[in-house]
Amino acid sequence: MSASANKSSSRRIKDIKLNSLLEITRAINNNFSTSQLLDIFKEVLEEQLKIGTLALFSNSEGSWKCILKYGMGDDFNAIDVERDLLPIKDIGTINFSEKTLGESFEIVIPVYHKSKPLAYVLIGDLEDKVEVSPAIKHLNFVQILASIIVVAIENKKLAKESLQQAAMKKELELASEMQSMLFPSTLPNDEKLDTAAFYLPHQEVGGDYYDFIWLNENEFAFCVADVSGKGVAAALLMSNFQANLRVLFNHTTSLTELVHDLNAKVLASAKGEKFITLFIAKYNLVTRTLTYVNAAHNPPVLATNNAVSALKIGCTGLGMFDEITKIKEGIINISPGTTIVCYTDGLVELENNKGEDFGIESLKKIIRNNIDLDMKSLNRVIIDTLISYKQNRPYIDDIALFSLKIF
Repeated sequence: MSASANKSSSRRIKDIKLNSLLEITRAINNNFSTSQLLDIFKEVLEEQLKIGTLALFSNSEGSWKCILKYGMGDDFNAIDVERDLLPIKDIGTINFSEKTLGESFEIVIPVYHKSKPLAYVLIGDLEDKVEVSPAIKHLNFVQILASIIVVAIENKKLAKESLQQAAMKKELELASEMQSMLFPSTLPNDEKLDTAAFYLPHQEVGGDYYDFIWLNENEFAFCVADVSGKGVAAALLMSNFQANLRVLFNHTTSLTELVHDLNAKVLASAKGEKFITLFIAKYNLVTRTLTYVNAAHNPPVLATNNAVSALKIGCTGLGMFDEITKIKEGIINISPGTTIVCYTDGLVELENNKGEDFGIESLKKIIRNNIDLDMKSLNRVIIDTLISYKQNRPYIDDIALFSLKIF
């Protein structure tokens, strides 16, 4: 070939490469799909640069997949990326154990982002040539073009994941707002009662629940409950439980009947996959009688003067068995100034840096030492102490705290 012909060919190749880069840039700026970007890549390499064989492997959702190939049969299926390609850090030739693979590919081009491998481009030629093969001749350009394409595809993945995460976050925020509507909007605080509550979900939504319900002008009920597990599934079951509890209270004020019925509802909803622990009580302002059932829940602390006790009487948890055969009701006469603190296990099981639980005895000590505080202040002392106690450890579960003082 004459010098002028070589010069003309060289100029043509440069134009092809420049135009290809411009085309890819425009495609990326116009948000072309992954398949459209790969079509451009294939056309440039196969049609314009005459590179005979290509396989492009990309890491998608934790596994390596061939997202583009041409110029070969099914030989590429024999490639194990983790075995054959991950050890390769720089552009180089490939020595495959499979003879057919060695005939198909000459060069491997790893595409990295920092220390993370994003893709591997395998290129070669179908026919032997006396002159330098296109795979070798255009190696640097193929590397540049492959890097641009792969990074653009990776950015599209990240953008999609970001949008999905934003949508999920928005949905969870909405779910959290809706769940907050399940809790009482106001709690009584007058000459007869002082009540206060605190709730901290482990995630955006949780499976802990507290409630306060007036049954008539002289009686009210209150409860604290905890669904096994965390997150959205627990929150959905708890919202269903709250609705059932309030409906059932319209038909009966017998705690034994209520617990039997709630057990059946939880079984129907959870299909035996989850259960609920529950402390539920009702109090008569006239007779000063507290009646309660503890269905496998953490025993609330009852404090009066210097005496502190736990409210343990009850039955198994809800949804654990088809039928609760034995339910006991606890009955207590309440003296003026009595404090009752209900809580979920996320409070007493929170650990410090040594792996030690906060524990029920620590809670009892706080209540005993702050018996004269109003309930909002008492809850604040409990939570502040808990935060200090956990040090650098994360919250491991939802935390619900419901406190009342009866005058």
